[in-house]
Amino acid sequence: MTDVEENVPGKDPGDAESRPCEPESSGPIREDKGSLKDPPSRLRDTVNDVSKLSSEIGMSRDFHMEEKVLPPGSLEGRIKETMHNAFWDHLKEQLSATPPDFSCVLELLKEIKEILLSLLLPRQNRLRSEIEEALDMGLLKQEAEHGALNVPHLSKYILNMMTLLCAPVRDEAVQKLENITDPVRLLRGIFQVLGLMKMDMVNYTIQSLQPQLQEHSVQYERAKFQDLLSKQPSLLEHTTRWLSRAAADLAAPLPSGPEAADAASSARSSPSEAANSPEPLSPTMVLSQGFLNLLLWDPEDDEFPETLLTDRARLQELEAQLRQLTLLASVLLVSSSFSGSVLFGSPQFVDKLKRVTKALLEEFKCRPEEEAMLTVSEQLAQEIHQSLKNMGLAALSSDNTASLIGQLQNVSRKENCVRSVIDQRIHLFLKCCLVLGVQRSLLDLPGGLTLIEAELAELGQKFVSLTHHNQQVFGPYYTEILKGLLPPAQVLETEVASL
Repeated sequence: MTDVEENVPGKDPGDAESRPCEPESSGPIREDKGSLKDPPSRLRDTVNDVSKLSSEIGMSRDFHMEEKVLPPGSLEGRIKETMHNAFWDHLKEQLSATPPDFSCVLELLKEIKEILLSLLLPRQNRLRSEIEEALDMGLLKQEAEHGALNVPHLSKYILNMMTLLCAPVRDEAVQKLENITDPVRLLRGIFQVLGLMKMDMVNYTIQSLQPQLQEHSVQYERAKFQDLLSKQPSLLEHTTRWLSRAAADLAAPLPSGPEAADAASSARSSPSEAANSPEPLSPTMVLSQGFLNLLLWDPEDDEFPETLLTDRARLQELEAQLRQLTLLASVLLVSSSFSGSVLFGSPQFVDKLKRVTKALLEEFKCRPEEEAMLTVSEQLAQEIHQSLKNMGLAALSSDNTASLIGQLQNVSRKENCVRSVIDQRIHLFLKCCLVLGVQRSLLDLPGGLTLIEAELAELGQKFVSLTHHNQQVFGPYYTEILKGLLPPAQVLETEVASL
Protein backbone atom coordinates (compact mmCIF):
# COMPACT_ATOMS: atom_id res chain seq x y z
CA MET A 1 0.00 0.00 0.00
CA THR A 2 1.14 3.66 -0.56
CA ASP A 3 3.45 5.00 2.12
CA VAL A 4 1.49 7.66 3.95
CA GLU A 5 4.51 9.42 5.33
CA GLU A 6 5.73 10.06 1.78
CA ASN A 7 2.48 10.88 0.02
CA VAL A 8 0.12 12.60 2.42
CA PRO A 9 0.80 16.32 2.51
CA GLY A 10 0.62 18.39 5.65
CA LYS A 11 1.67 17.77 9.21
CA ASP A 12 1.39 14.42 10.87
CA PRO A 13 0.38 14.22 14.56
CA GLY A 14 3.55 12.25 15.20
CA ASP A 15 5.62 15.26 14.11
CA ALA A 16 4.72 17.06 17.30
CA GLU A 17 6.00 14.14 19.28
CA SER A 18 9.45 14.08 17.75
CA ARG A 19 10.38 17.76 17.67
CA PRO A 20 11.24 20.32 20.37
CA CYS A 21 8.13 22.04 21.68
CA GLU A 22 9.66 25.52 21.25
CA PRO A 23 10.34 26.80 17.72
CA GLU A 24 13.96 26.48 16.67
CA SER A 25 16.00 29.68 16.85
CA SER A 26 16.92 31.32 13.59
CA GLY A 27 20.41 30.79 12.27
CA PRO A 28 22.39 29.41 9.38
CA ILE A 29 20.43 26.77 7.49
CA ARG A 30 22.31 23.61 6.64
CA GLU A 31 21.45 21.98 3.37
CA ASP A 32 21.60 18.23 3.21
CA LYS A 33 22.88 16.49 0.12
CA GLY A 34 19.34 15.79 -1.01
CA SER A 35 18.66 19.55 -1.26
CA LEU A 36 21.56 20.21 -3.64
CA LYS A 37 19.32 19.49 -6.63
CA ASP A 38 18.48 22.54 -8.68
CA PRO A 39 14.87 23.79 -8.23
CA PRO A 40 13.70 22.71 -11.72
CA SER A 41 14.94 19.16 -11.06
CA ARG A 42 13.13 19.02 -7.71
CA LEU A 43 10.02 20.41 -9.40
CA ARG A 44 10.16 17.71 -12.10
CA ASP A 45 10.53 15.02 -9.43
CA THR A 46 7.53 16.42 -7.57
CA VAL A 47 5.43 16.56 -10.74
CA ASN A 48 6.39 12.95 -11.59
CA ASP A 49 5.49 11.78 -8.06
CA VAL A 50 2.12 13.54 -8.25
CA SER A 51 1.50 12.04 -11.70
CA LYS A 52 2.32 8.53 -10.47
CA LEU A 53 0.04 8.93 -7.44
CA SER A 54 -2.76 10.30 -9.62
CA SER A 55 -2.35 7.34 -11.99
CA GLU A 56 -2.38 4.91 -9.07
CA ILE A 57 -5.61 6.43 -7.73
CA GLY A 58 -7.16 6.41 -11.19
CA MET A 59 -6.42 2.71 -11.73
CA SER A 60 -7.82 1.47 -8.42
CA ARG A 61 -11.31 2.21 -7.18
CA ASP A 62 -10.34 0.79 -3.79
CA PHE A 63 -7.22 2.95 -3.48
CA HIS A 64 -6.73 4.21 0.07
CA MET A 65 -3.99 5.43 2.34
CA GLU A 66 -2.86 3.49 5.38
CA GLU A 67 -0.76 4.46 8.33
CA LYS A 68 2.84 3.40 7.96
CA VAL A 69 3.49 0.56 10.38
CA LEU A 70 7.15 -0.03 11.14
CA PRO A 71 8.31 -3.66 11.55
CA PRO A 72 8.46 -4.71 15.20
CA GLY A 73 11.94 -4.39 16.61
CA SER A 74 13.22 -2.40 13.62
CA LEU A 75 15.85 0.24 14.23
CA GLU A 76 13.63 2.99 12.85
CA GLY A 77 10.77 1.84 15.06
CA ARG A 78 12.92 1.79 18.20
CA ILE A 79 14.32 5.24 17.47
CA LYS A 80 10.86 6.66 16.85
CA GLU A 81 9.46 5.13 20.03
CA THR A 82 12.41 6.41 22.10
CA MET A 83 11.98 9.95 20.76
CA HIS A 84 8.24 9.92 21.37
CA ASN A 85 8.65 8.59 24.91
CA ALA A 86 11.26 11.25 25.62
CA PHE A 87 8.89 13.97 24.43
CA TRP A 88 5.95 12.80 26.53
CA ASP A 89 8.19 12.31 29.59
CA HIS A 90 9.43 15.88 29.12
CA LEU A 91 5.83 17.12 28.91
CA LYS A 92 4.99 15.29 32.14
CA GLU A 93 7.92 16.95 33.91
CA GLN A 94 6.78 20.38 32.70
CA LEU A 95 3.22 19.91 33.94
CA SER A 96 4.45 18.50 37.28
CA ALA A 97 6.73 21.48 37.92
CA THR A 98 5.83 24.25 40.36
CA PRO A 99 4.58 26.43 38.79
CA PRO A 100 3.65 24.33 35.72
CA ASP A 101 5.39 25.05 32.44
CA PHE A 102 2.79 25.14 29.65
CA SER A 103 5.11 25.89 26.72
CA CYS A 104 4.90 22.39 25.20
CA VAL A 105 1.18 22.14 25.90
CA LEU A 106 0.59 25.34 23.94
CA GLU A 107 2.44 23.92 20.95
CA LEU A 108 0.38 20.72 21.16
CA LEU A 109 -2.89 22.67 21.41
CA LYS A 110 -1.88 24.73 18.39
CA GLU A 111 -1.30 21.59 16.34
CA ILE A 112 -4.52 19.97 17.60
CA LYS A 113 -6.40 23.09 16.51
CA GLU A 114 -4.88 22.88 13.02
CA ILE A 115 -5.81 19.20 12.73
CA LEU A 116 -9.40 19.79 13.86
CA LEU A 117 -9.79 22.62 11.35
CA SER A 118 -8.38 20.40 8.59
CA LEU A 119 -11.09 17.81 9.31
CA LEU A 120 -13.91 20.29 8.61
CA LEU A 121 -15.78 20.42 5.33
CA PRO A 122 -16.00 23.80 3.58
CA ARG A 123 -19.63 24.29 4.60
CA GLN A 124 -19.00 23.74 8.35
CA ASN A 125 -18.47 27.41 9.14
CA ARG A 126 -20.16 27.34 12.55
CA LEU A 127 -17.85 24.62 13.86
CA ARG A 128 -14.87 26.46 12.39
CA SER A 129 -15.76 29.61 14.31
CA GLU A 130 -16.36 27.60 17.48
CA ILE A 131 -12.95 25.90 17.30
CA GLU A 132 -11.23 29.23 16.56
CA GLU A 133 -12.87 30.72 19.64
CA ALA A 134 -12.35 27.80 22.03
CA LEU A 135 -8.70 27.33 21.00
CA ASP A 136 -7.76 30.99 20.61
CA MET A 137 -3.98 30.69 20.94
CA GLY A 138 -3.55 34.32 22.01
CA LEU A 139 -5.99 33.86 24.90
CA LEU A 140 -4.58 30.46 25.85
CA LYS A 141 -1.06 31.93 25.95
CA GLN A 142 -2.23 34.63 28.37
CA GLU A 143 -3.86 31.99 30.61
CA ALA A 144 -0.62 29.96 30.56
CA GLU A 145 1.44 33.00 31.56
CA HIS A 146 -0.81 33.46 34.60
CA GLY A 147 -0.76 29.73 35.44
CA ALA A 148 -4.48 29.43 34.76
CA LEU A 149 -4.46 27.16 31.70
CA ASN A 150 -7.10 24.46 32.32
CA VAL A 151 -5.67 21.46 30.43
CA PRO A 152 -8.36 18.93 31.53
CA HIS A 153 -11.15 21.29 30.44
CA LEU A 154 -9.53 21.86 27.04
CA SER A 155 -8.95 18.12 26.60
CA LYS A 156 -12.62 17.47 27.29
CA TYR A 157 -13.64 20.05 24.70
CA ILE A 158 -11.29 18.48 22.14
CA LEU A 159 -12.77 15.04 22.84
CA ASN A 160 -16.29 16.38 22.32
CA MET A 161 -15.25 17.90 19.01
CA MET A 162 -13.58 14.64 17.96
CA THR A 163 -16.83 12.80 18.72
CA LEU A 164 -18.64 15.14 16.32
CA LEU A 165 -16.07 14.89 13.54
CA CYS A 166 -14.87 11.28 13.62
CA ALA A 167 -16.11 8.53 11.34
CA PRO A 168 -18.30 5.87 13.03
CA VAL A 169 -15.38 3.42 12.92
CA ARG A 170 -13.47 5.72 15.35
CA ASP A 171 -16.30 6.11 17.92
CA GLU A 172 -14.96 3.35 20.14
CA ALA A 173 -11.41 4.76 20.14
CA VAL A 174 -12.69 8.23 21.13
CA GLN A 175 -14.88 6.76 23.88
CA LYS A 176 -11.90 4.95 25.38
CA LEU A 177 -10.07 8.28 25.67
CA GLU A 178 -12.84 9.63 27.88
CA ASN A 179 -11.83 7.17 30.61
CA ILE A 180 -8.23 8.44 30.79
CA THR A 181 -7.64 10.83 33.69
CA ASP A 182 -3.89 11.40 33.38
CA PRO A 183 -3.51 14.61 31.27
CA VAL A 184 -0.32 13.50 29.49
CA ARG A 185 -1.67 10.05 28.59
CA LEU A 186 -4.89 11.71 27.40
CA LEU A 187 -3.07 14.17 25.14
CA ARG A 188 -0.97 11.33 23.71
CA GLY A 189 -4.10 9.30 23.03
CA ILE A 190 -5.76 12.31 21.41
CA PHE A 191 -2.86 12.67 18.99
CA GLN A 192 -2.97 8.97 18.08
CA VAL A 193 -6.71 9.03 17.30
CA LEU A 194 -6.44 12.36 15.47
CA GLY A 195 -3.84 10.72 13.25
CA LEU A 196 -6.38 8.03 12.34
CA MET A 197 -9.05 10.67 11.74
CA LYS A 198 -6.70 12.54 9.39
CA MET A 199 -6.23 9.31 7.47
CA ASP A 200 -10.00 8.87 7.25
CA MET A 201 -10.35 12.39 5.86
CA VAL A 202 -7.60 11.79 3.29
CA ASN A 203 -9.32 8.62 2.08
CA TYR A 204 -12.72 10.35 2.02
CA THR A 205 -11.23 13.13 -0.10
CA ILE A 206 -9.60 10.63 -2.45
CA GLN A 207 -12.87 8.77 -2.96
CA SER A 208 -14.73 12.05 -3.56
CA LEU A 209 -12.23 13.29 -6.11
CA GLN A 210 -11.50 9.95 -7.77
CA PRO A 211 -13.52 10.56 -10.97
CA GLN A 212 -11.79 13.92 -11.49
CA LEU A 213 -8.38 12.44 -10.63
CA GLN A 214 -8.95 9.56 -13.01
CA GLU A 215 -9.97 11.87 -15.85
CA HIS A 216 -7.03 14.16 -15.13
CA SER A 217 -4.64 11.22 -15.13
CA VAL A 218 -5.94 9.97 -18.49
CA GLN A 219 -5.74 13.38 -20.14
CA TYR A 220 -2.33 14.16 -18.65
CA GLU A 221 -0.73 10.85 -19.68
CA ARG A 222 -2.18 11.04 -23.18
CA ALA A 223 -0.98 14.64 -23.65
CA LYS A 224 2.53 13.80 -22.46
CA PHE A 225 2.68 10.79 -24.79
CA GLN A 226 1.40 12.85 -27.72
CA ASP A 227 4.18 15.39 -27.11
CA LEU A 228 6.75 12.62 -27.29
CA LEU A 229 5.11 11.10 -30.36
CA SER A 230 5.22 14.46 -32.15
CA LYS A 231 8.96 14.63 -31.62
CA GLN A 232 9.56 10.93 -32.35
CA PRO A 233 7.09 9.55 -34.94
CA SER A 234 8.46 6.01 -34.65
CA LEU A 235 7.55 5.87 -30.95
CA LEU A 236 4.78 3.29 -31.51
CA GLU A 237 7.02 0.81 -33.33
CA HIS A 238 7.25 -1.69 -30.44
CA THR A 239 3.54 -1.26 -29.64
CA THR A 240 2.68 -2.16 -33.24
CA ARG A 241 4.83 -5.30 -33.07
CA TRP A 242 3.26 -6.26 -29.75
CA LEU A 243 -0.27 -6.06 -31.19
CA SER A 244 0.82 -7.83 -34.39
CA ARG A 245 2.15 -10.72 -32.29
CA ALA A 246 -1.12 -10.87 -30.34
CA ALA A 247 -3.15 -11.02 -33.56
CA ALA A 248 -0.86 -13.78 -34.89
CA ASP A 249 -1.28 -15.76 -31.66
CA LEU A 250 -5.06 -15.66 -32.02
CA ALA A 251 -4.94 -16.60 -35.71
CA ALA A 252 -2.61 -19.57 -35.12
CA PRO A 253 -4.21 -23.03 -34.71
CA LEU A 254 -4.44 -24.40 -31.17
CA PRO A 255 -1.54 -26.72 -30.24
CA SER A 256 -2.30 -30.39 -29.85
CA GLY A 257 -1.66 -32.39 -26.71
CA PRO A 258 -3.32 -33.24 -23.41
CA GLU A 259 -2.71 -29.80 -21.91
CA ALA A 260 -4.27 -28.03 -24.90
CA ALA A 261 -7.23 -30.41 -24.72
CA ASP A 262 -7.61 -29.59 -21.04
CA ALA A 263 -7.60 -25.87 -21.81
CA ALA A 264 -10.12 -26.33 -24.61
CA SER A 265 -12.35 -28.38 -22.32
CA SER A 266 -12.23 -25.62 -19.73
CA ALA A 267 -12.96 -23.03 -22.40
CA ARG A 268 -16.20 -24.74 -23.44
CA SER A 269 -17.72 -24.31 -19.98
CA SER A 270 -19.65 -21.13 -19.29
CA PRO A 271 -18.61 -18.36 -18.86
CA SER A 272 -15.19 -19.35 -20.15
CA GLU A 273 -16.56 -20.14 -23.57
CA ALA A 274 -17.26 -16.46 -24.11
CA ALA A 275 -13.55 -15.74 -23.79
CA ASN A 276 -12.67 -18.41 -26.35
CA SER A 277 -15.48 -18.07 -28.86
CA PRO A 278 -14.46 -18.84 -32.45
CA GLU A 279 -15.64 -15.45 -33.71
CA PRO A 280 -13.62 -13.34 -36.19
CA LEU A 281 -10.84 -11.32 -34.63
CA SER A 282 -11.84 -8.01 -33.11
CA PRO A 283 -9.73 -5.19 -31.61
CA THR A 284 -10.88 -6.16 -28.12
CA MET A 285 -9.81 -9.78 -28.62
CA VAL A 286 -6.40 -8.74 -29.91
CA LEU A 287 -5.86 -6.30 -27.06
CA SER A 288 -6.88 -8.92 -24.49
CA GLN A 289 -4.38 -11.37 -25.94
CA GLY A 290 -1.74 -8.65 -26.01
CA PHE A 291 -2.25 -7.82 -22.34
CA LEU A 292 -2.04 -11.53 -21.43
CA ASN A 293 1.21 -11.84 -23.38
CA LEU A 294 2.71 -9.12 -21.18
CA LEU A 295 2.49 -11.50 -18.21
CA LEU A 296 4.79 -13.88 -20.11
CA TRP A 297 7.21 -11.23 -21.34
CA ASP A 298 10.85 -12.24 -21.63
CA PRO A 299 12.91 -9.88 -19.40
CA GLU A 300 15.65 -9.98 -22.07
CA ASP A 301 13.27 -8.63 -24.71
CA ASP A 302 13.82 -4.86 -24.92
CA GLU A 303 10.98 -4.30 -27.39
CA PHE A 304 8.43 -3.62 -24.64
CA PRO A 305 5.38 -1.67 -25.88
CA GLU A 306 5.98 2.06 -25.51
CA THR A 307 2.40 2.60 -24.30
CA LEU A 308 3.01 0.34 -21.30
CA LEU A 309 6.48 1.39 -20.20
CA THR A 310 5.12 3.32 -17.20
CA ASP A 311 3.17 0.21 -16.15
CA ARG A 312 6.06 -2.23 -16.61
CA ALA A 313 6.92 -2.38 -12.89
CA ARG A 314 3.26 -3.05 -12.02
CA LEU A 315 3.07 -5.77 -14.67
CA GLN A 316 6.20 -7.39 -13.27
CA GLU A 317 4.58 -7.39 -9.82
CA LEU A 318 1.47 -9.04 -11.28
CA GLU A 319 3.64 -11.59 -13.06
CA ALA A 320 5.38 -12.46 -9.78
CA GLN A 321 2.00 -12.73 -8.04
CA LEU A 322 0.71 -14.98 -10.83
CA ARG A 323 3.78 -17.20 -10.57
CA GLN A 324 3.33 -17.53 -6.82
CA LEU A 325 -0.36 -18.42 -7.23
CA THR A 326 0.58 -21.03 -9.84
CA LEU A 327 2.94 -22.65 -7.36
CA LEU A 328 0.42 -22.37 -4.52
CA ALA A 329 -2.43 -23.97 -6.49
CA SER A 330 -0.12 -26.70 -7.81
CA VAL A 331 1.11 -27.50 -4.30
CA LEU A 332 -2.44 -27.70 -2.96
CA LEU A 333 -3.54 -29.92 -5.85
CA VAL A 334 -0.67 -32.37 -5.27
CA SER A 335 -1.20 -32.29 -1.50
CA SER A 336 -4.91 -33.07 -1.85
CA SER A 337 -4.16 -36.42 -3.54
CA PHE A 338 -2.08 -37.52 -0.52
CA SER A 339 -4.26 -36.05 2.24
CA GLY A 340 -7.52 -37.83 1.54
CA SER A 341 -10.99 -36.31 1.27
CA VAL A 342 -11.59 -36.21 5.04
CA LEU A 343 -8.47 -34.24 5.92
CA PHE A 344 -8.52 -32.01 2.85
CA GLY A 345 -12.21 -31.34 3.44
CA SER A 346 -11.24 -29.40 6.56
CA PRO A 347 -11.08 -25.65 5.76
CA GLN A 348 -8.76 -25.12 8.74
CA PHE A 349 -6.27 -27.64 7.39
CA VAL A 350 -6.33 -26.17 3.87
CA ASP A 351 -5.87 -22.66 5.28
CA LYS A 352 -2.90 -23.87 7.29
CA LEU A 353 -1.28 -25.39 4.20
CA LYS A 354 -1.85 -22.13 2.33
CA ARG A 355 -0.33 -20.05 5.14
CA VAL A 356 2.72 -22.29 5.40
CA THR A 357 3.25 -22.37 1.63
CA LYS A 358 2.81 -18.60 1.23
CA ALA A 359 5.18 -17.85 4.10
CA LEU A 360 7.89 -20.15 2.74
CA LEU A 361 7.53 -18.88 -0.84
CA GLU A 362 7.78 -15.32 0.44
CA GLU A 363 10.82 -16.19 2.53
CA PHE A 364 12.59 -17.79 -0.44
CA LYS A 365 11.36 -15.38 -3.16
CA CYS A 366 14.89 -14.13 -3.83
CA ARG A 367 16.27 -17.66 -4.18
CA PRO A 368 15.82 -20.33 -6.90
CA GLU A 369 12.39 -21.97 -6.95
CA GLU A 370 13.98 -25.39 -6.57
CA GLU A 371 15.40 -24.35 -3.20
CA ALA A 372 12.07 -22.93 -2.06
CA MET A 373 10.11 -26.00 -3.12
CA LEU A 374 12.54 -28.30 -1.30
CA THR A 375 11.67 -26.57 1.97
CA VAL A 376 7.95 -26.39 1.10
CA SER A 377 7.76 -30.10 0.25
CA GLU A 378 9.44 -31.21 3.47
CA GLN A 379 7.30 -28.90 5.63
CA LEU A 380 3.99 -29.87 3.99
CA ALA A 381 4.79 -33.58 4.12
CA GLN A 382 5.32 -33.18 7.86
CA GLU A 383 2.07 -31.18 8.25
CA ILE A 384 0.03 -33.77 6.34
CA HIS A 385 1.59 -36.71 8.19
CA GLN A 386 0.96 -35.15 11.60
CA SER A 387 -2.60 -34.01 10.77
CA LEU A 388 -3.56 -37.50 9.58
CA LYS A 389 -2.29 -38.95 12.87
CA ASN A 390 -4.13 -36.30 14.92
CA MET A 391 -7.41 -37.19 13.20
CA GLY A 392 -6.90 -40.89 13.82
CA LEU A 393 -6.40 -41.61 10.13
CA ALA A 394 -3.73 -43.73 8.51
CA ALA A 395 -0.51 -41.72 8.46
CA LEU A 396 1.66 -41.46 5.37
CA SER A 397 3.93 -44.41 4.78
CA SER A 398 7.59 -43.77 4.09
CA ASP A 399 7.00 -44.51 0.38
CA ASN A 400 4.06 -42.10 0.20
CA THR A 401 6.05 -39.44 2.05
CA ALA A 402 8.93 -39.78 -0.40
CA SER A 403 6.51 -39.68 -3.35
CA LEU A 404 4.77 -36.57 -1.97
CA ILE A 405 8.06 -34.74 -1.43
CA GLY A 406 9.24 -35.71 -4.91
CA GLN A 407 6.05 -34.54 -6.63
CA LEU A 408 6.04 -31.26 -4.72
CA GLN A 409 9.66 -30.62 -5.63
CA ASN A 410 8.89 -31.29 -9.29
CA VAL A 411 6.39 -28.40 -9.23
CA SER A 412 9.39 -26.07 -9.39
CA ARG A 413 10.02 -27.26 -12.97
CA LYS A 414 8.09 -25.18 -15.49
CA GLU A 415 7.46 -28.23 -17.67
CA ASN A 416 5.78 -30.06 -14.77
CA CYS A 417 2.37 -31.23 -16.00
CA VAL A 418 0.45 -30.07 -12.88
CA ARG A 419 2.09 -26.67 -12.99
CA SER A 420 1.48 -26.32 -16.73
CA VAL A 421 -2.24 -27.07 -16.40
CA ILE A 422 -2.65 -24.69 -13.44
CA ASP A 423 -0.76 -21.97 -15.29
CA GLN A 424 -2.99 -22.36 -18.35
CA ARG A 425 -6.11 -22.24 -16.21
CA ILE A 426 -5.03 -19.07 -14.40
CA HIS A 427 -4.34 -17.41 -17.76
CA LEU A 428 -7.76 -18.55 -18.95
CA PHE A 429 -9.30 -17.00 -15.83
CA LEU A 430 -7.51 -13.69 -16.48
CA LYS A 431 -8.70 -13.75 -20.09
CA CYS A 432 -12.26 -14.22 -18.85
CA CYS A 433 -11.74 -11.27 -16.46
CA LEU A 434 -10.83 -9.02 -19.38
CA VAL A 435 -13.84 -10.11 -21.42
CA LEU A 436 -16.50 -10.69 -18.75
CA GLY A 437 -15.30 -8.96 -15.61
CA VAL A 438 -13.87 -10.42 -12.40
CA GLN A 439 -17.06 -11.26 -10.53
CA ARG A 440 -18.64 -13.14 -13.41
CA SER A 441 -15.41 -15.03 -14.07
CA LEU A 442 -15.33 -16.22 -10.46
CA LEU A 443 -18.68 -17.97 -10.92
CA ASP A 444 -17.14 -20.78 -12.93
CA LEU A 445 -13.52 -21.23 -11.95
CA PRO A 446 -11.58 -23.96 -13.77
CA GLY A 447 -10.77 -27.02 -11.68
CA GLY A 448 -7.91 -26.70 -9.23
CA LEU A 449 -8.39 -22.96 -8.71
CA THR A 450 -11.26 -22.87 -6.22
CA LEU A 451 -8.85 -23.09 -3.27
CA ILE A 452 -7.20 -19.82 -4.31
CA GLU A 453 -10.40 -17.98 -5.25
CA ALA A 454 -9.74 -14.95 -3.00
CA GLU A 455 -6.18 -14.59 -4.27
CA LEU A 456 -7.34 -14.91 -7.89
CA ALA A 457 -10.01 -12.23 -7.35
CA GLU A 458 -7.34 -9.82 -6.11
CA LEU A 459 -5.02 -10.61 -9.02
CA GLY A 460 -7.83 -10.33 -11.56
CA GLN A 461 -9.00 -6.98 -10.21
CA LYS A 462 -5.49 -5.51 -10.34
CA PHE A 463 -4.98 -6.79 -13.88
CA VAL A 464 -8.33 -5.49 -15.13
CA SER A 465 -7.81 -2.08 -13.47
CA LEU A 466 -4.38 -1.70 -15.05
CA THR A 467 -5.52 -2.68 -18.55
CA HIS A 468 -8.69 -0.60 -18.29
CA HIS A 469 -6.72 2.54 -17.38
CA ASN A 470 -4.17 1.86 -20.10
CA GLN A 471 -6.92 1.56 -22.70
CA GLN A 472 -8.52 4.79 -21.58
CA VAL A 473 -5.21 6.57 -22.12
CA PHE A 474 -3.99 4.90 -25.30
CA GLY A 475 -7.23 3.62 -26.88
CA PRO A 476 -7.09 6.02 -29.86
CA TYR A 477 -3.56 4.87 -30.73
CA TYR A 478 -4.54 1.19 -30.43
CA THR A 479 -7.52 1.78 -32.71
CA GLU A 480 -5.37 3.22 -35.48
CA ILE A 481 -2.79 0.43 -35.21
CA LEU A 482 -5.42 -2.33 -35.27
CA LYS A 483 -7.14 -0.83 -38.32
CA GLY A 484 -3.94 -1.55 -40.20
CA LEU A 485 -3.51 -5.05 -38.73
CA LEU A 486 -7.00 -6.54 -39.15
CA PRO A 487 -8.80 -7.02 -42.46
CA PRO A 488 -11.82 -4.71 -42.80
CA ALA A 489 -14.21 -7.66 -42.73
CA GLN A 490 -12.85 -8.72 -39.37
CA VAL A 491 -12.84 -5.32 -37.71
CA LEU A 492 -16.22 -5.57 -36.02
CA GLU A 493 -15.67 -2.59 -33.71
CA THR A 494 -15.08 0.92 -35.01
CA GLU A 495 -13.05 1.89 -31.97
CA VAL A 496 -11.40 0.19 -29.02
CA ALA A 497 -13.92 0.25 -26.19
CA SER A 498 -12.98 0.04 -22.54
CA LEU A 499 -12.78 -3.55 -21.29
